[in-house]
Amino acid sequence: MTANPILKVLFTFQKYEVKNLLIGGQACIIYGAAEFSRDSDFVIFCDSENLDRLRKALRALKARTIYVPPLNKEFLDRGHACHFRCYDESVKNLRIDIMARLKGCDDFVKLWGRRFTVKITPNRSIEIVGLEDLVQSKKTQRDKDWLMLKRLVENDMILTKKTAMGKIRWWLLECRDSGKLIKLAEENIELAMECRIKRPLLKAAINKDFKALEKLLKREELSEREKDRKYWEPLKAELEMLRHKKLKDDSVERRLSSSCPKRRR
Repeated sequence: MTANPILKVLFTFQKYEVKNLLIGGQACIIYGAAEFSRDSDFVIFCDSENLDRLRKALRALKARTIYVPPLNKEFLDRGHACHFRCYDESVKNLRIDIMARLKGCDDFVKLWGRRFTVKITPNRSIEIVGLEDLVQSKKTQRDKDWLMLKRLVENDMILTKKTAMGKIRWWLLECRDSGKLIKLAEENIELAMECRIKRPLLKAAINKDFKALEKLLKREELSEREKDRKYWEPLKAELEMLRHKKLKDDSVERRLSSSCPKRRR
C-alpha cells in the first residue's frame, strides 16, 4: 500500500471526473478532530453519468463489491451505502464506502455548495464536506460519532480567529460541553435567547443551571440516536432481504454449475 492510499483514491476519482465529497473519519482528520481510519467514505452526485465515471474509477482501483447492495442509483437514492474493497497494489485492502445521501443533511447539490476545498499541492486540491454538514452527519447511534461531533465543534471554537455571528449561532446550536455552552450563552445572551427557540435546552445554559443542562444534553443525544435508528430500520430490513436473495441466487448458481457436465478435451 502507498504512503497515502486515501489520496490515491481521491486523485483516481479526479482523473475520472467523479463528482464527490470526502466524508467520515478522513474528513474529521482534516478538520483537526483526529480519528484513525483506514477506510474512505464519500458522498457522490447520483446521476447516471457520474455513476459511470465512478465505476471506471473503481475498476482502475480494482475495487470489488463487498456486502449488499450493488452499486445502483435506485439503492443510493434510498439512502443505502455501497461498499468496496480495493485490490490494486497501491491501495490494497482499502475499503471505500459510497453514499448519495447523508441522513439529516441536504442533497448533494447543497452540500457541494458548502464544501471545503483543501490544497494538497500547488496544482491539486480535494473537496471535503463542509464542517456543519459533517457534524450533522455524525448524529448517529454510535458512541464514537458523538465523541467526534463534540471534538469537531470544540476544535472549531478554538481555531476560529475571526468570529462571525453565524459561527457563534452554530456553536450555540451544536456545542455539547455544558461549561462551554454556559460561557457562550453568557457572552452572547441576546443570540442565545434567539437560538433557544430552536434549541430549548439553551434556557438552562442562560440560567447557568449546569446539572439541568447536563441532563438535557443527554436527552437531546438520545433523541437523535432514536431518529437515526428509525431512519436505518427500513433500510436494514431491505439489506437483510437482499442478503438472503443473494445467498439463494449464489446457491442456485453453484448447483447449476456442479450439475453441468465437464467438457472433454
